Amino acid sequence: MGISLSFLNQLTPYSIILKRNKIILHHGATSFTKVLENEKGSKIVSLRSDPGGEFQNEKLKHFCEKHGIKHNFSASRTPHQNGVVERKNRSLEELAKTMLNETSLPKYFWADVVNTTSYVINRVLIRPILKKTPYELFKGRMPALNHLKVFGYKCFVLYNGKEKLGKFDSKADEGIFLGYAINSHAYKVMHVVFYETNPMQQDQRPKIANEEYILQEKQTTTELESTARNQLVEKEIQSTEKTADSNLPKEWIEPRGLSKDNIIGVIKQGVSI
Repeated sequence: MGISLSFLNQLTPYSIILKRNKIILHHGATSFTKVLENEKGSKIVSLRSDPGGEFQNEKLKHFCEKHGIKHNFSASRTPHQNGVVERKNRSLEELAKTMLNETSLPKYFWADVVNTTSYVINRVLIRPILKKTPYELFKGRMPALNHLKVFGYKCFVLYNGKEKLGKFDSKADEGIFLGYAINSHAYKVMHVVFYETNPMQQDQRPKIANEEYILQEKQTTTELESTARNQLVEKEIQSTEKTADSNLPKEWIEPRGLSKDNIIGVIKQGVSI
């Protein structure tokens, strides 16, 4: 699992999150400092971090010495010495956890939700004394908020004419909103596309199977009703015959094992001499 590197300007405090593995973390730190110096037109004077192995190594030390950057470390197990960043990281962690639980997304989206949390906080959190957002203090202009969306909710991505569509084909793919792109005016969306050899047959198979199942179920129900009806009729005939035989004299009652088909005449009329 990777880690997130938070760069926090203590004056603004504008934060930038970089996703890196601990082994190549120094590459992200060095490239970011160069971009920041070119953008703001000023040199980085000092860095402050915890004494972790991702910060306290020979490569990052050589970079700071080469560019004249003073690197300060907080004492081990004393996070309050670097309290601004620690509180910031705690806020990002709690907000990210809440957003993941609310949307029921898997935990491996933690990097996307942390980036989105930092992106939103930079644009909506107002400093109590300066009455400005970190984005406004860092960039020197008001942030735009009309493009903000709800993390983890359903969205639709248009094809934009990249594929040839039929008259009744869908013009968009359903996806899940995961955040904002860093290097372009775009959104990050997760969507899944299923490739089928024959979409028409794939769409019809479930319907045909469902219709066959319903037809089979109706036939089974009809057969059961017919069987129950026949059994009821047989029971009524047997009860009627028993009632008729009970009204006859004992001498006229048919002995067991004999068939009524051998009797000539009507049994109810009795014997005539």
